[in-house]
Amino acid sequence: MRGRSIIASVVALLTSVGVAAAGGPLAGPIVDLTHPFDERTIYWPTEPGFALTTKHAEVTEKGYFYASNAICTPEHGGTHIDAPLHFWKDGAAVDAIPLERLIGPAVMVDVTAKVRADRDYRVGVEDFRAWEAANGTIPAGAIVLIRTGFGAKWPERIAYLGTEERGPAAVPKLHFPGLAAAAAEWLADERKIGAVGLDTASIDHGPSSTFETHVALFRRGVPAFENVANLENLPAKGFTVVALPMKIRGGSGGPLRIVAVHKESRWTPEPARVSASTTHETI
Repeated sequence: MRGRSIIASVVALLTSVGVAAAGGPLAGPIVDLTHPFDERTIYWPTEPGFALTTKHAEVTEKGYFYASNAICTPEHGGTHIDAPLHFWKDGAAVDAIPLERLIGPAVMVDVTAKVRADRDYRVGVEDFRAWEAANGTIPAGAIVLIRTGFGAKWPERIAYLGTEERGPAAVPKLHFPGLAAAAAEWLADERKIGAVGLDTASIDHGPSSTFETHVALFRRGVPAFENVANLENLPAKGFTVVALPMKIRGGSGGPLRIVAVHKESRWTPEPARVSASTTHETI
């Protein structure tokens, strides 16, 4: 019942507010956190990238215009979700992730100052404790977004990844910040978060070769969002995230459309339908 109530509330909210343009300044209570998919979309160096092939774009002999394309994309690239199956054999595939983990109250933790001093910075427990000292405890079920500042470098591969090379030899040359494994365990075990996301190409920092943060999260059932956009348009708290991936049966991940809905909207819950006992607290 709790999950249904959350989803119903968010649907009502989404239908009553305006939308901020992707990549632009905040123009309303909904912020698009998704990079567009095109020929410049960043993928892991070993992946081929996104391809759109035009099949039709013409006026038919019956007089109406008709457009249709074919797309080809790896699961992991651009703004996307990592399902627990990605690094845990018994983890949920992307189609089996509970919606309660993908829709809910969210917080944004800004570590840009530390990243400026260390490109390979790993966000630690101390960063989340510092956030809590200023904003209150991260609530159970929250979606935690981490702003490193790397979103501003998109889609320049050298600036964003540390290299523009492709293929397996490029992987050891990756340099970007990520989440420390110990912090991932703390978020999952101590704060019982729903999901975590950040504005870099991986939840592990670039130099990682064992992907210990992926393993720490996914063995605990916590999905991750990577290459999240426009985090500079979010406050530290007081918003809801809706993160809906392509529902690929058995997939280890997939393209993600993710938005943030600000608390300061025209929508208010109806007391008769939504109560404190059936919804997450929005902080």
